[in-house]
Amino acid sequence: MERIWLKSYNDGVPHDIDVASCNSVVDIFEESFRKYPEHNAFSCMGKTIKYAELDLLSAQFAAYLQNTLKLKKGDRFALMMPNILQYPVALFGILRAGLIVVNVNPLYTPRELEHQLKDSGAKGIVILANFANTLEKVLDKTPVEHVVLTELGDMLGFPKGMIVNFMVKFVKKMVPAFNLPATTSFKSALSQGGSGNFQKAEIVPEDLAFLQYTGGTTGVSKGAMLTHRNVSANVRQAQAWIGKDLEEGKEIIITPLPLYHIFSLTANCLTFSSIGALNVLIPNPRDIPGFAKELAKWRFTALTGVNTLFNGLLNNQEFCNLDFSSLKMTLGGGMAVQRPVAEKWQQVTKTPLVEAYGLTETSPAACINPLSSTSEFNGFIGVPISSTVVQIRNDDGALMPLGESGELCISGPQVMKGYWQREEATRDVFHEDGFLRTGDIAVMNEDGYLKIVDRKKDMILVSGFNVYPNEIEDVVASNPKVLEVAAVGVPDPKSTEAVKIFVVKKDDSLTKEELLAFCKTELTGYKRPKHVEFRDELPKTNVGKILRRALRDEANK
Repeated sequence: MERIWLKSYNDGVPHDIDVASCNSVVDIFEESFRKYPEHNAFSCMGKTIKYAELDLLSAQFAAYLQNTLKLKKGDRFALMMPNILQYPVALFGILRAGLIVVNVNPLYTPRELEHQLKDSGAKGIVILANFANTLEKVLDKTPVEHVVLTELGDMLGFPKGMIVNFMVKFVKKMVPAFNLPATTSFKSALSQGGSGNFQKAEIVPEDLAFLQYTGGTTGVSKGAMLTHRNVSANVRQAQAWIGKDLEEGKEIIITPLPLYHIFSLTANCLTFSSIGALNVLIPNPRDIPGFAKELAKWRFTALTGVNTLFNGLLNNQEFCNLDFSSLKMTLGGGMAVQRPVAEKWQQVTKTPLVEAYGLTETSPAACINPLSSTSEFNGFIGVPISSTVVQIRNDDGALMPLGESGELCISGPQVMKGYWQREEATRDVFHEDGFLRTGDIAVMNEDGYLKIVDRKKDMILVSGFNVYPNEIEDVVASNPKVLEVAAVGVPDPKSTEAVKIFVVKKDDSLTKEELLAFCKTELTGYKRPKHVEFRDELPKTNVGKILRRALRDEANK
């Protein structure tokens, strides 16, 4: 089969989105402001704001950007915050003013922050005070002219906000000392925005909405240029996937992944806002006991996350004791969902863990398992979403026969414009016919479902055989004494490379010999790990994705 074009399904009826209507991200959330003014929009740390309030606050911030700072359409403005209420206010304000959002990971080192601010040409930044000392170290090396400073409790109301800010700063000492004299407080910025009289920007579909930086795991991070059409199309594609399975104005989505990450940004912040849902923001999902305690307060209907987060929750008894009767959808992305985790999730919550696939470069959704027809974990990333074409190609760009593995390549309205100021990198990631090279090895079955075999760069070569870390990790993770695992290739004089696994124990009695014996029963000879290293924890990205490269680099020193 030379070319597969599959669409999202609702009640068995395939359909495409109207790409011509995908003009602006602003149009999407302003429509929600009009349709759901009295519905709850975002909640965090016990404070909830309605869509009408979000409309006013974001308009005030847009007015501040235009009228006080005199910023113009196309200027870049950075956001450096965890999941707090200030984020959606600033996000929607920046976009309404016609500016381009530059999302920044708050955990960046000074070097990483300097690179992103310089590379993007950001003229301003909204930053949580907890991370201001990092900005102080590099500010004079960047083009940033305007710093808006906020504190954790700024939108929690009086007296709670004041108490939270005092506790964070003086009791928990979570705000390292910094000196940034020329700053404006977030509250002051809103006040200066007055009644929110801003000039609505004339946005065309090809205008940039986001410079969304990749993780930089393959060198310096690059800014994916996501246009208003790219992101609004992906929201419409997600809506088509949801279909009638979720109800407008009635859903509660738990948002533990940071909104500055493309998965959470599009799936939670934008898509669920487009149907009038309530986003419950979790500032620190790594605090699993605290996370479970917060979940107990809500009759939540949807949850998104990554495999490591789901695994962490499932190993917390308070979570397992929760009432899941309202839960309709759990969506996993960002990394491969492991079968043992998915099966235990269904056992505990009585709902399937639906796997999706996407990239920063695809805004991000590209493939998802149909929601209405998914009753249990199938190990596939699903089918291409509406108006999306996928192909499996070899290294020369030729199409692979159905059932054979190759690089997954994607075409659709959600595919990025290119990398910011990197023409060569942009050329390298696109085929001449416009298909995006994902760098992921995939295979498609006769029903059109796709399975990711592994990342191209993570593949291990053992005596001429390709070994995929995902498969090894899936097997090892099925051992009941294993909490987390990562597999990498290390040099081997006899077989080019050998498989090494890094393991976090769930049961302290687990031994290397026991684990190797377990692998012997589940894996053929060349796939079996030769090396085992136990760790207390594994290195992860800000969203909990295990960093194989860091482990591989360490093992190969």
